Amino acid sequence: MSRKIRIDQIDDVMREAVENLVAATTLQWTVRVKFATPVDTGRLRAGWETIIKPLEGTVINNVVYAEPVCFGVNKPKSWGGVYRTRQDTVEGFPELIGKELEQYARTEYEKIKRGI
Repeated sequence: MSRKIRIDQIDDVMREAVENLVAATTLQWTVRVKFATPVDTGRLRAGWETIIKPLEGTVINNVVYAEPVCFGVNKPKSWGGVYRTRQDTVEGFPELIGKELEQYARTEYEKIKRGI
């Protein structure tokens, strides 16, 4: 369904729509990454923080062992150089989730363009 807007309103309407899309995508990423995060004590899963600003969404985890568990880098010596978690988590799962959400964001953006 199309919406009637004046030409001088296009910038504001598109900006608001894209800001909402950034927020929705960031929140969706947060939900998915938390669900995919392996749980031992729950500290790593609880460590995810979401920051949403206009046109910018950030999801971070400052837990000390987030890098080895999430991305397989800086592995502790006790891992013997091999990536492993108790739940058989996939190495680099946050990036894989991001790639899945690229298609989601593109699809939603196309809907925005068609609706204006």
